[in-house]
Order: sequence, then structure tokens, then C-alpha cells
Amino acid sequence: MAQIKPFAAYRPAPALAKTIAALPYDVYNRAEACEIVRNNPSSFLAIDRAETGFDASVDTYAPQVYERASALLQQWIREGRFVQEDKPCFYLYEQTFQGRMQTGIVACASIDDYINGVIKKHENTRADKEQDRINHVDVCNMQTGPIFLTYRSDEVLHDMILQIKEDKPLYDFISEDGIVHRVWLIADEDRIAAIQNRFAEIRAIYIADGHHRCASAVKVGLKRREEHPDYTGEEEFNRILCVLFQENELRIYDYNRVVKDLNGYSSEEFLRKISESFLVTPCAGDEPYRPKKSHTFGMYLEDRWYCLTAKEEVISNDPVKGLDVSVLQDYLLAPILGINDPKTDKRIDFVGGIRGLEELERRVHTDMKLAFSMYPTSVNELIQVADAGLLMPPKSTWFEPKLRSGLFLHDLG
Repeated sequence: MAQIKPFAAYRPAPALAKTIAALPYDVYNRAEACEIVRNNPSSFLAIDRAETGFDASVDTYAPQVYERASALLQQWIREGRFVQEDKPCFYLYEQTFQGRMQTGIVACASIDDYINGVIKKHENTRADKEQDRINHVDVCNMQTGPIFLTYRSDEVLHDMILQIKEDKPLYDFISEDGIVHRVWLIADEDRIAAIQNRFAEIRAIYIADGHHRCASAVKVGLKRREEHPDYTGEEEFNRILCVLFQENELRIYDYNRVVKDLNGYSSEEFLRKISESFLVTPCAGDEPYRPKKSHTFGMYLEDRWYCLTAKEEVISNDPVKGLDVSVLQDYLLAPILGINDPKTDKRIDFVGGIRGLEELERRVHTDMKLAFSMYPTSVNELIQVADAGLLMPPKSTWFEPKLRSGLFLHDLG
């Protein structure tokens, strides 16, 4: 059963929340992060990506980068940019994007729930990417970016959330990308207990986004346990900062593919080859093709869009093999284009659906040969894969809106 705990958050002074709140650290490359911090020195990216305070001669992962992050964080706390709650609390975090609203409960989950499988994952992590956040959290002694979790829709929790949202919000601002962010404080002991008790009846919660942050937080917690063999389990380092959303409020966007070449085939040979597993239909007109249902794909090749429909014999009922991303990988990208490991192959790139299908056309006209538009993976498919103890292929899901970092900080004690 899910263990959810309140915590005494460090959070921005209300007047500074909009200025400090930043997209997650891994959304940007180094040059982009530097540009953000240059334009807004108060952005939390100055701490989350502290290499922005050095010139290019300093490695992104150098020890002094993490030391700067910690020093800057403590400086901002001393200056009053962050305040700490005087007792453990929960929060509500609401985001409104493109007319759709999602509201999550900000809390701390248990690292033991991650270890024992109550918190379920759907993708693997890479040790090198984990190590960066392990260093950041350990040196700062603070979890600075929440894990994006989801749970099966629950009417009781939904009603509690609606009641809390009748109160005045703690923060209410619109970020530069047009997303509305509102936060409510949940300090009432009865409400805190009711939320905890309800989650204690929930058998599983799922990582939607933030696998590396989650794995890193767990490893820091385990490291602290080794350093404190007399730990009781109640210490803050046993917990993970997270925001928990009901699955029916979330939307996964398409995660599209662009490829550099046809692996030696002419266009005519390539079209013949893919027709073995897909029904290939040229699209009328010049509008980009967005798939309307699963097992269909858009393909942009030589200024023309095609609809690819997977043939019956390549469709599987397996939770992973039946995913659209798996069908494309297993019957086109690997056997025909020779892209066997999309995580490492430099001939393929991935484009979040939030950028639009026009971005696929632009890439094909600049540095790529062809593009594939995908039907989005569903949250239910994600949950089915995680429940089966399986893993999705790389780049299967793209969640929007992203949670902001810097709004809630969890002190490890």
C-alpha cells in the first residue's frame, strides 16, 4: 500500500514563485540552459543546472558545479527567496494547459515503496544520467525536482481535491509558455490524515515522468542509510519528493521519429519493403498526417505524407509488443532501416508532439530524410506495462505540461 507523507517544504516567497519556477533540468541542453539563466538569473535552473555559472571550460559534471548549486541554494534561502513551512504539509499543484486541467497532490513517497514495487516504473534508467542527479541531491542535501507520479482514478481523493480548491491558492501565476500554475497549502491535520489514509488503500502508483530523478533519490536515500546504520525509517532521506495525479487527468502526447537515411534503399525500394508489414496509402493534399487510431502511422518522405496501417499479422496482444512504438521499431526501424538500438543510434532522433507535425517536415527539409508521426501511447497502456513488470521502448511517452522545479524543495535533514 502506498505510503505518502507530508513534509516541511522550502518554497519560493509568493512574489517570486513565477520568476523562480523552471522547467525540469533535463528539458534543456547546456547552451539553452545558459541562455535561460542569462535572461533570468533568478530561474531555478541557476541551481538545477549550476554549470550555467561557469564558462564552457568547466565540465557539466565537475565537483565545483554541484558545490555551486548547494552554495547558491543556501544563499537564496538566507536572502529570503525561499521560506520553509513551519510544519509538515501537503500541497495541491494545478496546471492548466490548452484548456485541460490536471491537479496533483505534492507529497513525499517512500523509497521502500520504490524498492518493493508499490511505485512501478515503465522504463530503464542509465547509470550516467542517474549519477548527475545523485551528486546534485547529495551535495545540495535537497530534492529540488518532484517525480511525476500517477494513480488509478479515485473518487474519494477527487472529492477531497475539489474541496481544497475552494480555498485561496498560495500561488497563482501564468508561466511564459502560457501554462496556468496554482498551488494550495494543505496544513489541516484532518485533511492530511484523510489523504494519507486513502493512499494507504491504493495498491500501486506509477512513474509517469522522472525515472532518473526517482532512481537517483532512492540511491541517495540508500547511501544515507549506510552512513546512518541506526536509521529508523522516519528520516527525511527515506522519502522522495513527488506530485501524484489521477490517471484520467493526464495526457500523453505523440513522440515522433525522424531518420537520417533509407539505409541504402531507393525511395521505391523502401516503399516496397515496408509494404510487407504495412498497408501504405498516399495522403491526398499536403496537410501533415496525424494518426487517428493505434497501429496507424504517418510517414513523410520526399515532400509527401503517407498513412501506414500495420497489417493484422504484426499486431500483438502483448502489453509491450503491441505498442505502436514497438510495432514501428520491430517491423520497420530495425529490420529495414537497421536502427536496432534507438537509444544510441545517431541516425534517429525524437520529436515531442508538442512541437507539432510541421517540425517533422522542417527536420526532413534540413537534416533528415524521413519522419514518422505516431499515435500517442495511452496512460492505460503505460499502467498495463508497469503492472506486468515490463518496460516500454525508449521515447514512448511525452507528457505535457511538465512539472516546474523550484516550487517545492524537500530537505533531506
